[in-house]
Amino acid sequence: MTRPALDESDRLRLDRATAALEAPFAVVDLDAFDHNAADLLRRAAGTPVRLVTKSVRARALQERALRAGFRGQLCFTLREALWLADLGATDLVVAYPTADRAALRALAHGPHPDAVAVMVDSRAHLDLIEAAAAGGAPVRVAIDVDAGWWPLRGRVRIGAKRSPVRTPQQAASLAAEIVARAGVRLAGLMCYEAQIAGVGDAPPGRAPLGAAIRSMQRASARELAARRAAVVAAVRAVAPLAFVNGGGTGSAHRTAAEPAVTEIAAGSGLFGPTLFDAYRAFAPRPAAFFALPVVRRPSPAVATVLGGGYLASGPAGADRLPRPALPPGLRLDRAEGAGEVQTPVLGAAAAGLRLGDRVWFRHAKAGELCERFASLHLIAGDEVVDEVPTYRGEGRTFL
Repeated sequence: MTRPALDESDRLRLDRATAALEAPFAVVDLDAFDHNAADLLRRAAGTPVRLVTKSVRARALQERALRAGFRGQLCFTLREALWLADLGATDLVVAYPTADRAALRALAHGPHPDAVAVMVDSRAHLDLIEAAAAGGAPVRVAIDVDAGWWPLRGRVRIGAKRSPVRTPQQAASLAAEIVARAGVRLAGLMCYEAQIAGVGDAPPGRAPLGAAIRSMQRASARELAARRAAVVAAVRAVAPLAFVNGGGTGSAHRTAAEPAVTEIAAGSGLFGPTLFDAYRAFAPRPAAFFALPVVRRPSPAVATVLGGGYLASGPAGADRLPRPALPPGLRLDRAEGAGEVQTPVLGAAAAGLRLGDRVWFRHAKAGELCERFASLHLIAGDEVVDEVPTYRGEGRTFL
């Protein structure tokens, strides 16, 4: 899918909208955000989309996505879910297992035990939950199932190292264990295919790698669709499931086609970070940017901005670095990359930058951006229409 490149008109619009602000700061383009929300819902083709909160980390934008049609939220930590529940949210699922005994106790003994489900993949998780929540309401749990691809009879493993539960038999056994316990209740099942949803199939300038990735993803998707259906059937033979969660921004169109899946998880696609530039099936509009000021001119060909080392999670590499997006034609210095205190930028546009000018960056992934800024300036057209706090701005740093 063709991606319209950012150009000088985008820079002028952003500069004009934020002329009264002093960099560094972060912005979200609401027109692009709304476009991306609509596109995610379109690609899900009627399958409900649960919002991944860690990708947004600003309640005003989470609420905007929910108003657009997203249903429910997939949280990062239990303490985050408890906070959102206290603020009125319902239908919250914690995507990762927790060993936070105090939070489990607060969930079971608090006012919102039915608003939250926590992830489990072993009897040890059940033991910990029951011990921490003893005497309270039963804790709703969801089974996390491994979605990785294991070709060559399991001698190779491709995908995130998440759950030890893989087969229908293993999932049904854990479901039976949950049903037999008084302190937990089975709510749902999650099966996230990171090797499909989280890996771009068209890395720029690397056509052979892209072809190999697409081949892997096709084979993995075939295997997973059959296995996921069998897992869901085996668990439902033990107890009902309120939801079966799968996929992500990068696989919404593919995962939504599986009858066994009742909802998709997505969030990163709302911001359209640079990792999604490597996908063929969809092209989110860049919606989130951060602006850094030029503070040095070490040579006529180099401009240096303040800060910039906002690195994305995952295996270290150039694709995890923020990317200078505007003015067009800038690139990072390979010798320095994006630094904690300064980031040199090179390229034809660098020669025209003066002290105090802004360089607009895009983050590699969506989640980490809001960890750096206390607020987001929301832009509509060519003006700032609001400033909203991030989690950090509300004094919430859950991990």
